[in-house]
Amino acid sequence: MRYKLTFVVGLALGYVLGTRAGRERYEQLKKSARQVAQNPAVRNTAESAAQQGREFAGKAYHAVSDKVGDHVPDSVAQRVRSLRERNTNGAAEDDWGTSNT
Repeated sequence: MRYKLTFVVGLALGYVLGTRAGRERYEQLKKSARQVAQNPAVRNTAESAAQQGREFAGKAYHAVSDKVGDHVPDSVAQRVRSLRERNTNGAAEDDWGTSNT
């Protein structure tokens, strides 16, 4: 599915960049893309995918930290702690603009 989506996005981008239809067609495509992005079903799917990604990343972090243990450099460990504190101190959005709900 990811490869199909990447292909479609690449195809659309190539069309927009290579088209000779002019500004009007570009504005139509931009409006359609905005409508798709603002669709509640699309937004919910993106939210659930982001949440699932955060869960998988947390599991991977724990699996790696159990195996690596104290071999992680202090700079990396401190960066991870600061990111965790930032996300648990009531931050409504992460770096991707999605909420943690």
